[in-house]
Amino acid sequence: MLYMLVLPRLNIERIYKNFHVPTTPVDCGQHCAVHNPTGKPFCCDICQAVPVAYHPEWDYLKPNTTLWQPWRGDECPHEPTDPAPLQADLPDGMLFVACKGPVFCEREYRTVSCRQFPFFPYITSDFRFIGMAYDWDFESRCWILSNLDQVTSAYRQEFIETFDQLFNLWPEEMENYAMLSEDMREHFLTVKRRIPLLHRKGNFALVSPGNERCQTVQPNQFKKYGFYR
Repeated sequence: MLYMLVLPRLNIERIYKNFHVPTTPVDCGQHCAVHNPTGKPFCCDICQAVPVAYHPEWDYLKPNTTLWQPWRGDECPHEPTDPAPLQADLPDGMLFVACKGPVFCEREYRTVSCRQFPFFPYITSDFRFIGMAYDWDFESRCWILSNLDQVTSAYRQEFIETFDQLFNLWPEEMENYAMLSEDMREHFLTVKRRIPLLHRKGNFALVSPGNERCQTVQPNQFKKYGFYR
């Protein structure tokens, strides 16, 4: 019912047009690909990350490009995965997809999940979208997460505006990110760290996972990880 009532209202072509600027001024994939045995940027390696698409995105992509196909789980030969259990855990209205690979990328047909990676909208416990957090599982692999100061203000603005629009049209999606944000708070509370945040107001911040106190900081106060220390 949610898909029938809400998701068709999403204008995917407009969303793609308004969320297209690069994350950083440099090709960050060149910085991380040298550390991946496959030679691919980690975010473009199906063995490292599986993208998702909204059903209306898939309906838009199918007639416009051959870049994408539904994820089968056998694209990574050394680690075949049954997609059914993972698909069952996805929010309503989404599916896993796989692309032909970075050398075949058509940037105008990247999914929203590709455009936002490695970031996600951070939702406070009182249900406010205050900025951009990130997938902490990629801290040791993703160059951007050790260089948050390189994220452009244009990208941040387009990210915020895109998810403001999505949340207005699809409130359930905001609830999904609220749960992910809660997972992040629990993890960072366990490891006794504050959460790095690119605030929607344009500043950088550290969020205490316990009381959610938000402290403005300089980006050079953020940690560096893995290969990028």
